Amino acid sequence: MISTNDLKKGMTILLDGKICEVVDYQHAKRARGGAIMRVRLKDVQTGLTLEQTFKGDQKVEQAFLAAKSMTYLYRDADLFHFMDNERYEQVSLPNDKLEGLTDFLSEGLEVIFTMHNSDVVEVKLPDTIELEVKETAPGFKGDTVSGSSKPATLETGAIMQVPFFVEIGDKVKVDTRTKSYLERVS
Repeated sequence: MISTNDLKKGMTILLDGKICEVVDYQHAKRARGGAIMRVRLKDVQTGLTLEQTFKGDQKVEQAFLAAKSMTYLYRDADLFHFMDNERYEQVSLPNDKLEGLTDFLSEGLEVIFTMHNSDVVEVKLPDTIELEVKETAPGFKGDTVSGSSKPATLETGAIMQVPFFVEIGDKVKVDTRTKSYLERVS
């Protein structure tokens, strides 16, 4: 337990059973009564922000998070299987824990699990990954207009817009945060 007076940006606390990160805080002294802390928090699992007011010396429970490097192995039915890179233990996660990330999971990809106790709180992909183009329309000589694009299906099944010069079998670098094409890899 820590005092709300000791809260700093980036700290994580447990609030009503949810893990929240301190985004901003403001210490305010009232004319009558004690001081208060206005804190803006972000729910780590949902990403929602909320405002919370605490009494100056109120106690809250600090949440200690750990980052673990994991390797994606395979998918079966609704489970995705990962291996802990230190202990070689397997961890399986359902599709709903990986919402929006499954389009970029390829065998052997290293991801970071953020964990609280033994619960997976968040899964982070690398900022950029390289994937092979499995299906796209052929490019034609002279299709060099900048800004033009065509849909392409990547090895993971993700569909994204790529420039006309990208062909089947090419490797492309993808930004996993914006889910967009960056460049063709030679």
